[in-house]
Amino acid sequence: MSQESSFLAALERHRAAFSIMEDHQEDALRLLKMTVDCLSQGGKVMFMGNGGSAADSQHLAAELMVRYKKERAPLASIALTTDTSILTAHPNDYEFASVFERQVQGLARPQDLVIGLTTSGQSDNINRALAAAKHIGAATVALTGRDGGKVKDIADLPIIIRCDETARIQEAHMFIGHWLCEALDEAITNGDLVQ
Repeated sequence: MSQESSFLAALERHRAAFSIMEDHQEDALRLLKMTVDCLSQGGKVMFMGNGGSAADSQHLAAELMVRYKKERAPLASIALTTDTSILTAHPNDYEFASVFERQVQGLARPQDLVIGLTTSGQSDNINRALAAAKHIGAATVALTGRDGGKVKDIADLPIIIRCDETARIQEAHMFIGHWLCEALDEAITNGDLVQ
């Protein structure tokens, strides 16, 4: 396959994945409400993921904490994927499967929102952390893919991108994340989220 054909083939797979994004509008609106409720109650949004989803978690936490488009106060958010001391000490002393669970146990409160990004829905460290968040009473969301995996039965709101290609699932997750940032800006402008 030529490079030109490869590019167009990837673009076509992206278009196919995004052709069903309208089906997720209701879930996205529910995610927005959960986020507004969390922040309005003085809670924080916690993101986590592995690999590319770790980078996406960091990206979205930064969009909330710094800004998206509009000038505004910071929105309380944190990525559980960024502290190298925790990410190396915990698996060294315990196991990698509980690296996010431990952070959730230490940081999460009932007014918080914990969002796990897992393209397969089978990431044990994400699933255990979301279960721990639910035990604390925090709201939980999974941005996932394929058939939803185990996480669909754990998270309060599983948003399942029904696609088998990791890259396309991650692109859809970032679309939802960027839309959420835009919608939060509007919620602040409209007075639906008071800082």
